[in-house]
Amino acid sequence: MFRFALAVFLLAQTLVAQCLPAFSADKVVLAANWLAEAEHGGFYQALAEGTYARYGLDVTILPGGPQKNNRLLLAAGKVDFYMGDNIIGQFSALAEHIPIVTVAALFQKDPLVLMSHPGSGFDRFEDLPKAKAFVGLATLTTLWPWMEKKWGFRRENVAPYSFNSAPFIADSRAIQQGYVTSEPFDIARNGGFTPNVFLLADHGFETYSTTIETRRDLLDKNPDLVRRFVEASILGWAHYLHGDNSKANAAIKAGNLDIDDAQIAFSIAQMKKFGIVESGDALTHGIGAMDMARIARHYAEMAEAGAAAKGLDLASGFDLRFVNHGLGLDGK
Repeated sequence: MFRFALAVFLLAQTLVAQCLPAFSADKVVLAANWLAEAEHGGFYQALAEGTYARYGLDVTILPGGPQKNNRLLLAAGKVDFYMGDNIIGQFSALAEHIPIVTVAALFQKDPLVLMSHPGSGFDRFEDLPKAKAFVGLATLTTLWPWMEKKWGFRRENVAPYSFNSAPFIADSRAIQQGYVTSEPFDIARNGGFTPNVFLLADHGFETYSTTIETRRDLLDKNPDLVRRFVEASILGWAHYLHGDNSKANAAIKAGNLDIDDAQIAFSIAQMKKFGIVESGDALTHGIGAMDMARIARHYAEMAEAGAAAKGLDLASGFDLRFVNHGLGLDGK
């Protein structure tokens, strides 16, 4: 009798389960600004450890690269979120009336650096404007006007940087841009010397970096989805920096065959050393923190230097609802 009752009960449970609608996570595509790397580690961590899934999200990360402009896919509605380089891009979107909104800033400091050969007369930041400078096109068209105005850099000294450090390694009188998390490692490995490294964030470049951008229509229609994505990404970054990140690193290496464990370890160490993720407001308000006063201050400098259009409505380009709640403090 007991076995019969149990069988009936199990059958009933099965029928009920079959009648209930299956849970379906929201499909989300995040477009990256570069090939998979440790600088994207928190996003891969949230995916690999299941944090996105726990937030009801089925996330795909679409890698970028030197021949890709994934930001255009966000504007065109082909992806849901974009990994912004810095907030100068948001200023440009506002100027061009593109309905993109920045909702989080995972990097409190932009990792952009200038590097020089030690002992070649360019050991101080104040010496760098005199040197030949290998600079990428994106930097030349955005940041460089501010560098000219604030520090006296000269456009006639610029030589193109195409993500190959060999010309800089060969020319001891030159300087080169890079990321504090990447190029210094490559130069030490391939050039046989440790370059002087000058983090521009420590010399007045106040932009946020590795932002999360989304479209205004998605933000208006589904703010809860945006909230879940932002919060899960923040937790991913906390866990990537302070937890077991082996699965995330495996995914990064699978997506970028040019990256190895040594490069990843260097990048993580540099992010911690220079406070790229955890510094400033992030120490009290949580990872991803943003402050409108800082944004306005940076915008004023960029506009004065001609690197951003004047008269922009900053409030329409930044939404701080999903950050500054203490999430991710102490790696939790």
